[in-house]
Amino acid sequence: MAESKSLNRRTFLKTAGAAAAFAAGCARSRIIPPSALGVGDHIAPSGRIVMGAIGVGGMGTGNLHGFLDKQEVQVVAVCDVDKRERDKAKAIVDDRYGNADCKAYPDFREMIGRGDLDAVSLAVPDHWHAIISIAAARAGLDIYGEKPLARSIREGQAVCDAVRRHGCIWQTGSWQRSVADFRRACELVRSGRIGEIHTVEVGLPTGARGPLQPKQPVPEGLDWDFWLGPAPWIPYRPFGRDPEQRCHWNWRWIMDYSGGQLTDWAGHHIDIAHWGLGLDHTGPVTIEGKGDYPEDGLYNAPAQYSFTCTYANGVSMTVANDRRIPMGTKWYGDDGWVHVSRGGLDAQPKNLLEERIGPGEVTLYVSRDHQQNFLDCVKSRQRTIAPAEIAHRSISVGLLGEIAMLTGRRIKWDPDKEEIIGDPGASQLLGRAYREPWSL
Repeated sequence: MAESKSLNRRTFLKTAGAAAAFAAGCARSRIIPPSALGVGDHIAPSGRIVMGAIGVGGMGTGNLHGFLDKQEVQVVAVCDVDKRERDKAKAIVDDRYGNADCKAYPDFREMIGRGDLDAVSLAVPDHWHAIISIAAARAGLDIYGEKPLARSIREGQAVCDAVRRHGCIWQTGSWQRSVADFRRACELVRSGRIGEIHTVEVGLPTGARGPLQPKQPVPEGLDWDFWLGPAPWIPYRPFGRDPEQRCHWNWRWIMDYSGGQLTDWAGHHIDIAHWGLGLDHTGPVTIEGKGDYPEDGLYNAPAQYSFTCTYANGVSMTVANDRRIPMGTKWYGDDGWVHVSRGGLDAQPKNLLEERIGPGEVTLYVSRDHQQNFLDCVKSRQRTIAPAEIAHRSISVGLLGEIAMLTGRRIKWDPDKEEIIGDPGASQLLGRAYREPWSL
């Protein structure tokens, strides 16, 4: 199948004089848009986007269902270190297609290396994001990757470099950019409807606390050492109150794997804050704050937290859990405010909600279906609405806030060089040590 796709692309390049981005895609045996083959809206078998899914519990299953609903996608493989989860995912795929053809892999390297994939969907714990993303990029695959982009800023830089170097199409799972209320809020702000912006508030969920469960034998079918991967080795124990959840989901509250609700949601509401400020490709210059880090128990990510960032243009942004700031993003300008969350859009003055964005004002990238936007860009080789470098800048704010709260110091940041200024100790927290044999 890979050979026929390459032939089709070579024919297209020869006859249509495609752009350089398509030429790079040809070298990696990508697919061409069906319209270029004269087949209109129908997706011919040779034009299918062949996909695999890595990490298929929780969000990974939801994303899998979404891609299975797309006509132009053929899911051929699933991967998870937990046999229970990958067997469930294989059954979902096989049931959709009415066969038993889906291949289930315990090791992402085997799946990536099979040779016939065009794209992968990644939904693994945060501490695995960079390693798997970079491996997929090196294999020439297009990637739909869950937020946050990475667990550390240095990892995020490495992911961006790999995606750029290998010409991959990347879509971050920051799907709020594909929702009308969030886009409209950002357009109102960017068009100056509330005047010059001076302050932003970002509310994220309050973190979790939980009991420390006793050590237990590793459940049958779970490769615990592989699940830990680059993180420090610890004996197995369930992460939540329900042993059936195993290590899934509640890893979010453990710093070796995630930064709690702060890093889980920074890729949503901080991402929208940047979109509305027009600061997608930069970051703050100072960061300071305080987090409530538990000192006992397994959960050690902050349940409550608050930090304030200042940008070079003078804008101040405070990020805190929702017991301190309501969920969502709120921009304050000289002439009013705009607030958006998953609960809807609000503004002051209220008549802003009825106004249209007119000619000469700022209109933003329109996507009405986040996964479809990814698939369309796989075919067109155009940028997605949430590419890797934007995701990196969004999560960098959360990670810098984490560093400021862990050190208890005011962090000075150079957003151009992406370096902490004058604090070697804090600079060490820009990356993470990996357990052997794993490396970027």
